[in-house]
Amino acid sequence: MKKKDLREFRREYSVKGLEESGLPADPVNLFSSWLNDAIEQGLTEPNAMTLATAGSDCRPNARIVLLKEVSGGNFVFFTNYESRKGIELEQNPYASAVFLWLELHRQVRIRGRVEKLSPRLSDEYFSIRPRGSQLGALVSQQSRPVTRSELESRFAQEQKRLEGSKVQRPRYWGGYTLNPDSIEFWHGRESRLHDRILYRKSADSWVFERLAP
Repeated sequence: MKKKDLREFRREYSVKGLEESGLPADPVNLFSSWLNDAIEQGLTEPNAMTLATAGSDCRPNARIVLLKEVSGGNFVFFTNYESRKGIELEQNPYASAVFLWLELHRQVRIRGRVEKLSPRLSDEYFSIRPRGSQLGALVSQQSRPVTRSELESRFAQEQKRLEGSKVQRPRYWGGYTLNPDSIEFWHGRESRLHDRILYRKSADSWVFERLAP
């Protein structure tokens, strides 16, 4: 098989993009509109985002998580508090998230401070998860070494122990809110003259500017 030369991989993007005259004052409104477009287009996992964190060693880690809510201008996701990302957020409560909807030629970058969601709201979300996902959160010591057989054995044991009972949210699992101080919207354009609009938080309002692609 002939080796593909990645330097030759390219495509042209759309003619239409972002014009300052049509931008909303609040970037979260534009984000919500773009997310709805991705959902309506039937894109796979439209709420998937790359979440980057860095702990006390200043070495960034990135992974895909799922956005579960946009509430009060904050972006909500859930995970194990004792995972690598949880430990890093405890050491350094700032993160960056990236959404890529390649079929729509769109990308959004979000940066800001992260805080734990209240136990009540974490309980509410945990209660509506599928039972299998609840049990999975209960038995997984996320980011720690494990064999497949150990993981499946723990799952089977808890499944049997809790048969007929409600699965309670473990204390080490819950939500976070990413409170943005900057949101950048990227829209692919012809000849690599892409649109980049950066919103920055200023006091209680937002200001935006166009960046060179």
